[in-house]
Amino acid sequence: MGTPDFAAVCLQKLIDEGFDVAGVFCQPDKPRDRGHKLAACAVKQTALAAGLPVYQPEKLRDGTALAALRDLAPDLIAVVAYGRILPDDILVLPRYGCVNVHGSLLPKYRGSAPIQRAVLSGDEITGVTTMYLSSGMDEGDMIFSAETAIGETETSGQLFDRLAPMGAELLVKTLRAIGDGSAPRIPQDSGQATYAPPLSREESPIDWTQSARMVCKHIYGMQPWPCATTELGGTSFKIFGAEKTAHTTAKAPGTVLSAGKAGIEVACSGGETVLITQLQAAGGKRMAAGAWLLGHPMEV
Repeated sequence: MGTPDFAAVCLQKLIDEGFDVAGVFCQPDKPRDRGHKLAACAVKQTALAAGLPVYQPEKLRDGTALAALRDLAPDLIAVVAYGRILPDDILVLPRYGCVNVHGSLLPKYRGSAPIQRAVLSGDEITGVTTMYLSSGMDEGDMIFSAETAIGETETSGQLFDRLAPMGAELLVKTLRAIGDGSAPRIPQDSGQATYAPPLSREESPIDWTQSARMVCKHIYGMQPWPCATTELGGTSFKIFGAEKTAHTTAKAPGTVLSAGKAGIEVACSGGETVLITQLQAAGGKRMAAGAWLLGHPMEV
């Protein structure tokens, strides 16, 4: 059970490793792009390419999904970024239970945006965890985990791409351990739990009163969606690239200090500064900040 690219990588790994995938559940097709044509998610595409039966129930609590699952009679259900909460009657259906691949080191960042929140928080380490699903959100007993360092300029999208194969490897390890009876059950310490709610456009604006590092982390954490935004010199931008400088200033946070070939330097808190290197003006294309300035000089 899964929907986006992250889950498709796990599904493909199960197929490649020879697991008997009885069926694949994903969310219904949704309209995408300018034409608003219905498009299949990554998991559906992967399943169809492998000749696997696909189920796309609108709801999980009306008995339709439960009936389909009873017909499939799975030994175990693997859930990866499905985007739906499984009801209790489905959780107890498989004899080996339901397991989940989660993009954080639980109990940190329970919820739907653990990868983005790790980047936005400036964490240096993150990882993936497999766990048994329970009725609580990401509260089940843990099985295995694997960790990795977060690059200082790594975007959430890039981290997604690195964690997906890690999660797939961990899922295979988990299923084999459950199969031979060696899988551990490690209760989570709920007192250490933090939560990772979904991102929103309301979080896009850069807060220049933050430190230079946290401004950069905001810029990289908000990619690929919804992207960091700011207004500089009277123009609204999406910001895609920035770096902390060694400069200091007495100017107020948000002040443009210089604008040239290298980019746009902006004051942050504590006298620190950030150099914006990649941007996109409203209605324009993404480009180097210096290239944009060639046609749009900015007063400092």
